[in-house]
Amino acid sequence: MKTDTYHDIINSSPVVLVEFFASWCPHCQKMMPAVARAKELLAGKAGVYTFDIDENQALADANGVKSIPTFLIYNNGETVWRHTGEIDGEALLSKVESYL
Repeated sequence: MKTDTYHDIINSSPVVLVEFFASWCPHCQKMMPAVARAKELLAGKAGVYTFDIDENQALADANGVKSIPTFLIYNNGETVWRHTGEIDGEALLSKVESYL
């Protein structure tokens, strides 16, 4: 993915949640249902996007992703929160909602 496309994505909504993951990562697999639920519950309120680091290595590097899963919340295109590793799904959802 091109960096300008990523820039468009993080500016597509006032609040955007991004997850960098890998399909082979067991922690990422555990987070998949929580991320899917967040996407469903936040529809129309916040953007939720996932990027496989194996397909988007340059993008992961550009965002300083060293471990996965890594979650980023953007508010008006600026990074306002970052978390690496598993997180409770409700905690993730409430963190995104705190920026709405």
